[in-house]
Amino acid sequence: MATSAESSASPAPASPGSAAPNAPAAPAASAGTAGTARTASAELIAAADAHSAHNYHPLPVVVSSAEGAWMTDVEGRRYLDMLAGYSALNFGHGHPRLLAAAHAQLDRLTLTSRAFHHDRFAAFCTELAELCGMEAVLPMNTGAEAVETAVKTARKWGYRVKGVPDGRARIIVAENNFHGRTTTIVSFSTDPEARADYGPYMPGFDIVPYGDLEAMRAALDENPDDTVAVLLEPIQGEAGVLVPPPGYLAGVRELTRERNVLLVADEIQSGLGRTGRTFACEHEGVVPDVYVLGKALGGGIVPVSAVVSSADVLGVFRPGEHGSTFGGNPLACAVALEVVAMLRTGEFQQRAAELGEHLHHELGLLAGGGAVEAVRGRGLWAGVDVVPSLGTGREISERLMGRGVLVKDTHGSTIRIAPPLVISKEDLDWGLERLGAVLGA
Repeated sequence: MATSAESSASPAPASPGSAAPNAPAAPAASAGTAGTARTASAELIAAADAHSAHNYHPLPVVVSSAEGAWMTDVEGRRYLDMLAGYSALNFGHGHPRLLAAAHAQLDRLTLTSRAFHHDRFAAFCTELAELCGMEAVLPMNTGAEAVETAVKTARKWGYRVKGVPDGRARIIVAENNFHGRTTTIVSFSTDPEARADYGPYMPGFDIVPYGDLEAMRAALDENPDDTVAVLLEPIQGEAGVLVPPPGYLAGVRELTRERNVLLVADEIQSGLGRTGRTFACEHEGVVPDVYVLGKALGGGIVPVSAVVSSADVLGVFRPGEHGSTFGGNPLACAVALEVVAMLRTGEFQQRAAELGEHLHHELGLLAGGGAVEAVRGRGLWAGVDVVPSLGTGREISERLMGRGVLVKDTHGSTIRIAPPLVISKEDLDWGLERLGAVLGA
């Protein structure tokens, strides 16, 4: 675990590439009971622990403001954000274009429900569909809602279009998947922590090893008439940024097309510029039947998610068969429209590709130095397996926090790195230097 000295490190200085102002000195700790000094962070963490469910175990930092790739805690210490809200902050904290879009819409109209039309909805659906090379959009809010919607879409398509007998639709998923935390989704999770004590579980899902094309072929051929979809992450983020073998996604695309099965790509983390392309599927020239989007679609401001597909697939829904009070609300549409406009420039995809190449080169040097067992990823996204003797992923993350860098662990001794796409090369190097120092490389 991080020592108390590391946890109370001096403020991280602004690097040459940082747009944020220099960090002020950390204020003195406030006085606690019985003469014990307690920082504002410690007090806020204690209050949160006392009055919130303990379904998260965040790093002991309390952020009060942020700009670009930098965050500032309540004591005035600055930290380089190298997680970007699990890709929800692809465009950084407080991007001026996104804030302007949100502020303008806040002054006009924020919610109508779907009982009425509003003037941002048509443009949002049209432009997002065009970005995806699709025809129709079904908007939701969170990523898990979008995955649930995709499952319902696939099943309904199977019954109404493919002709699967009622109650027999099956969906193939991959081991080590992470698609959300609803009861349906955890029913096909293989992570005991995410799944335990939530039964009875939803039937209708077949699980195969990720990246194993022959296993996928066998599963498809076992129930070809009843299988309606294959649901995959092009890169498995929560599992440690696992990239499938070359040709896997293209192979799955061919298998599903031959068998009249929908390919549903969960691009909630991997999409919208993170990997150096608009969608991670593009690296293999794959166009799925259905995109599931979220996180970065809301610009780090509001939760926005969507299922995007052809008119034939999403045309299976009739009024009253699915919905969301907040899905496609005016504020969400305004922000997401600006996200789409920013992605159309190609600037952010290019930055992710160029900085991602540099990131993986530098991480490769750490791997060559003996402190890192493996590095995986694509674009500005990496999973780093640290030599277990150096600490768990949590311990490495806490040590990095003590040096002014915020990352997050996943399983075992793995940490994931996913900075905002707006990060400068200088700031990226600053963070990587501190990773090297923590690992003794």
